[in-house]
Amino acid sequence: MGILPLAERLGKRALNRSGVQSRWVDTSVCRLHLYDAAGTGPLPTVVLLHGIGSSALPFAPVLQRLRRRARRVIAAEAPGHGWSAPPASAFTPECLSTAMNELLERELDEPAIVVGNSLGGAVAVSFALSSPDRVRALVLASPAGACMDEAELAELLRVFKLRSRADARAFFARLYHRVPWFTPLVAGDVVQMFSRETIVSFTSSARCDHAFTPEQLRSLSMPILLIWGRSDRLMPSANLAYYRRHLPPHAEIEEPEGIGHCPHVDDPRRFAERIVAFAQEVLSRGASAAPASGAGGERAAPLDQGTGQAAT
Repeated sequence: MGILPLAERLGKRALNRSGVQSRWVDTSVCRLHLYDAAGTGPLPTVVLLHGIGSSALPFAPVLQRLRRRARRVIAAEAPGHGWSAPPASAFTPECLSTAMNELLERELDEPAIVVGNSLGGAVAVSFALSSPDRVRALVLASPAGACMDEAELAELLRVFKLRSRADARAFFARLYHRVPWFTPLVAGDVVQMFSRETIVSFTSSARCDHAFTPEQLRSLSMPILLIWGRSDRLMPSANLAYYRRHLPPHAEIEEPEGIGHCPHVDDPRRFAERIVAFAQEVLSRGASAAPASGAGGERAAPLDQGTGQAAT
């Protein structure tokens, strides 16, 4: 057994022992796994959605902090990721959207704060478009789904074709503000993970017309916080520009220093605090009211400055 599979097993056991339930939900695509944590705080349910090749486990430090401030925290795993079963047929963007939308429709008993990183950000937007009444607010961390031309998309997808341990180390350097100390230990596992049929079929089926249109993004009426770390070396800067142009004016956009593509890994405490502060802002002003902000919804980056919230 490799280090990453062992870490998934041990991490799941640790979460379960801390009172976080492991549950499976049957969808028309496959059986999906989620971590479900009852919370002790007044904030609405928070949903955490991971990116391609990842799982819900890296969200564990954020989940544990959020459950002290929210009524419930759900961290769902995409088909073929974590403990979820792989789809019976090819894993495509349509397959992903169908599976995750079905899971969230069944699980949410109140409008939730939906948090998505990378591909999970695109899942969050897709769910908000299909079920806006189930989404109290969106927190998007370097979300996928921006419109790109074919050459740009092909260049991005090449990043996920890892053939050697050196490729894996270079991939981690793109993901994080600082390359994690454990990178050499898991490099071989990462290469194997991105060679799985689930990942290969998804990257092979992704097309430019899967992107969100400007009209779709402008139609999002719920409060939105977009976080794009200045150390993100995975997503092209043009993707941030696309979201900046086409998200509705009330969207808040932050570009924090010291954060890469995955803020929940780079600094889980700061990320959890920012989610809590944003959720409190949403509740205080009402879900339909736009925040006070500058042009285009952009303002100074509280993720850098700290929020003063005791989320830890």
